[in-house]
Amino acid sequence: MKRGALLHAETSGLVAGLGHGDLLVIGDAGLPVPPGVRVIDLAVTRGVPGIFDVLDAVLSEMVVESALLAQEADPALTARFRDRAIGSATILTHEDFKLRSRFARAILRTGECTPYANIGLIAGVAF
Repeated sequence: MKRGALLHAETSGLVAGLGHGDLLVIGDAGLPVPPGVRVIDLAVTRGVPGIFDVLDAVLSEMVVESALLAQEADPALTARFRDRAIGSATILTHEDFKLRSRFARAILRTGECTPYANIGLIAGVAF
C-alpha cells in the first residue's frame, strides 16, 4: 500500500508516467473531454470530490513547471490555484483552454460545480 496522499491507483500511475512538458488537466464536472483524450472520472456527486481535493492530492506527487487557467474564472478561484505554488500560470480564454486540453495526457473529472474551475498542469522535472 502506498504511503503518499494519492491513493487512486489509475491517477497515481498517470502521474508516475508523465514526462517533462506533458499536460494533465483537472476539470470541473462540466468540462468537455475532447475525443481521444483519456478521462479518469472521479466525480461521485455534485461537489465530491472538489477540485482542490484532487489538486492537492496530485500536487503531493507531481512536479509542476507551470499551469494553465481560464481568464473567466472568479479571481478568488484563480488566487486559490496560485496559492498552491504551481509555478508560473498562463491565463487563457476558456475556449483556448478547451483547445489546449486536446493535447492532455488525461483529464481528471471532479465533481466540482464552480464555473471555470479547471486547471492544466504542465509537468516539470525533479532534477
